[in-house]
Amino acid sequence: MLPVVTPQEMTALDAAAQETQEELIERAGAAVAHQAKKMLPTGQAHQVMVIVGPGANGADGRVAARHLTADGQEVTVAEAHLTPSHISGFALVIDAAFGTGLRRPYQAPTTDAPVLAVDLPSGLDGLTGRAIGQPAPAQRTVTFAAAKPGHFLGQGPSLCGDLVVADIGLDVSWANCWFAQVDDVAGLVPSRPSDAHKWQSACWVIAGHQGMEGAAYLASRAAQRAGAGYVRLSVPGETSPPAPLEVVVYPLYLAGPLEDPERFAALVLGPGLGPSEETSHAVQRWIKQAKQPMVVDGDGLRALVLADEPLLRNVPLVMTPHDGEYRMLAGQPPAADRLESARTLAQQYEAVVLLKGPTTVIADPAGATYLVRSGDQRLATAGTGDVLSGIIGGFLARGAQPWAAAVAGAQVHGALLDALPNTGVVAGDLDAQLPAVLSRLGVDA
Repeated sequence: MLPVVTPQEMTALDAAAQETQEELIERAGAAVAHQAKKMLPTGQAHQVMVIVGPGANGADGRVAARHLTADGQEVTVAEAHLTPSHISGFALVIDAAFGTGLRRPYQAPTTDAPVLAVDLPSGLDGLTGRAIGQPAPAQRTVTFAAAKPGHFLGQGPSLCGDLVVADIGLDVSWANCWFAQVDDVAGLVPSRPSDAHKWQSACWVIAGHQGMEGAAYLASRAAQRAGAGYVRLSVPGETSPPAPLEVVVYPLYLAGPLEDPERFAALVLGPGLGPSEETSHAVQRWIKQAKQPMVVDGDGLRALVLADEPLLRNVPLVMTPHDGEYRMLAGQPPAADRLESARTLAQQYEAVVLLKGPTTVIADPAGATYLVRSGDQRLATAGTGDVLSGIIGGFLARGAQPWAAAVAGAQVHGALLDALPNTGVVAGDLDAQLPAVLSRLGVDA
């Protein structure tokens, strides 16, 4: 996983470094020059403009300009406040105008040349990914020691282009936020042992109500294909809801307790259950009764809000709110700092919180936070959240830690789109891709 630090943390890291500021700037400038040379065509000298500001980013840019000049490139260094509104005639523009210290809107010059951004595209907030003014979209961004949240949130992904993290010798092993990538999935989801039997990885899905049985179907089938050895499906009040062939349908009533929940390694609770007060009371009772890892989604989240007291457990819940559900749970919408929003909710409910969005933010009760950018707008259709809940439930049943099941689930959920068409995708298309995707990502058995 790629370490991620906030701009404030990066400032403290710079201040505490054993190296001098001059040495760090030399290393950063050399890294910028290295990336610039990779972006330039080979074989001849090229015109390069370096836009510099008054701070550390400008200093990095000046060092890069020196290296490129020594390499034979024809370099023009331009002060940011004197740069024309449009730049032409250059093979590359290096944006070293402003970094995380920018506090006022910045209007970047337009250009037809590819842009290499230093640390961040100037005008991009490094914490939230919000544009301050009009940044120039970069083809590549080179940052130092660790990524910043703004590279992945808000407008960051569309403005940063390819992100390169250059090692300049700073220790970021203390970071408590990471960007998860597809190669991380295999290490997060345990393989089932060779002597496994179905009950070792059994998952109970409690979901749906009359007219919403599809949510239960999608969640239970996803849990199966994510590796649950046995899936029990209960649609409260329904004795024969539609279910995948291999799923065991089990009657459950809102007034009744869970029977033999200890036989299950994980539970999925909430998709399509309905918003009635009776349902919410039943969900609260079931959450207290079951001691296993559990995914709570959809209408299950409403029950947490209505509980008279926190439903504390030995094993944290995995909560999967979108922004509207977050507002219901927290009493206010997520802030621009989505990392802090997810952490706050995780601490409030002593749960793992998966805050959905174009970049998913996952936080555990201790504050460890993970960013996942997987999938695209094709997931913005009814039922895809039910599939995600089932995947996480299946990973929990296999023995994944709650935070790891959430991170891997979000990553895999987006990867299911890889083999699907660019349009017309519905939630029922997703789970059929699970076996191939899990195999490709190195998840065994």
